[in-house]
Amino acid sequence: MTEPIPTADTVAVDLGPRRYEIRIGRGLIARAGQEIAPLLHRPRVAVLTEERVAALHLDRLRAGLAGIEMEALALPAGEATKGWPQFARAVDWLLERKVERSDLVIAFGGGVIGDLAGFAAAVLRRGVRFVQIPTTLLAQVDSSVGGKTGINSVHGKNLIGAFHQPSLVLADIDILATLPARDFLSGYGEVVKYGLIGDAAFFAWLETHGPALAAGDSAARQEAVRRSVAMKARIVERDETETGDRALLNLGHTFCHALEAATGYSDRLLHGEGVAIGCALAFELSQRLGLCSQEAPSRVRAHLRAMGLRCDLADIPGELPPAETLLALMAQDKKVVDGRLRFILARDIGAAFVAEDVPPAAVRDLLAAALARR
Repeated sequence: MTEPIPTADTVAVDLGPRRYEIRIGRGLIARAGQEIAPLLHRPRVAVLTEERVAALHLDRLRAGLAGIEMEALALPAGEATKGWPQFARAVDWLLERKVERSDLVIAFGGGVIGDLAGFAAAVLRRGVRFVQIPTTLLAQVDSSVGGKTGINSVHGKNLIGAFHQPSLVLADIDILATLPARDFLSGYGEVVKYGLIGDAAFFAWLETHGPALAAGDSAARQEAVRRSVAMKARIVERDETETGDRALLNLGHTFCHALEAATGYSDRLLHGEGVAIGCALAFELSQRLGLCSQEAPSRVRAHLRAMGLRCDLADIPGELPPAETLLALMAQDKKVVDGRLRFILARDIGAAFVAEDVPPAAVRDLLAAALARR
């Protein structure tokens, strides 16, 4: 007897007239047409995806959109796609398909596709609506929610973009089963972040249920995604354009973006791996500054290691630049204000805060110590 598919969870992002829902559950791609149909002015959609996702899942999406005409452009896989050349290609393709302001663009892929497609939708005809169908854990819990869209520059990551909220997010838990283990764990780095910034009980839940979640337990995966996006939704409602609380979502990201730049945005370091390392370093920096106990960073690293995640500079293969160079890379981060770096630090697990007065020497010493452990 076939196991019944459980009911999907719904989390709303209440932004007034731009309110939208995130649906989380199994089998959502198979019924994408009925989920999306209420948003359509005419039965056609334009899909931006990437080659690996297209090969695995595009036919499933086409079948799920039954009765809705679909055209798709598959871009190359990888972070290098999130730049001007492929962005221009995507926008020109959408214009060639005569996508109108009343039409719908679907972002079908991981964070790279979600960010690029969302930015394309934001600027196309001065803004068309789009739907996120994230195909990775990282995209389901982070980049698909909140309206941050954009591409990378030679000067740094995500420096070009716009806030453009989706009209709907469909997070299909079943699709996570096709992820390589490393990609799934990379997304788990962002899941852990939510417990660390403001929900100690969620972090404790992950310590207990993380192994089952990684092993493929659909119910645990759905619960982890639900709790993650519920927290993000509440933060986005309070601070849509990141002038206050939303900065908390960047825990670990200042370190992460510098490390991604230092490794050439390559497979040496996946984004979620960089976030996990960055979270561990942020807690270590907090402890060095006397803000939290030594137990907190030890517990963070212990859980990340137990899950098989990278959590230190020593876990990154190949050469890394010296501490001074990494610090200079951080200075290009989009969170710099008046030339000062903003770090997300913590007083304990679940008690993160924004700090704008962190001494550069303390960050340099931390990086030097982490490099010495390699």
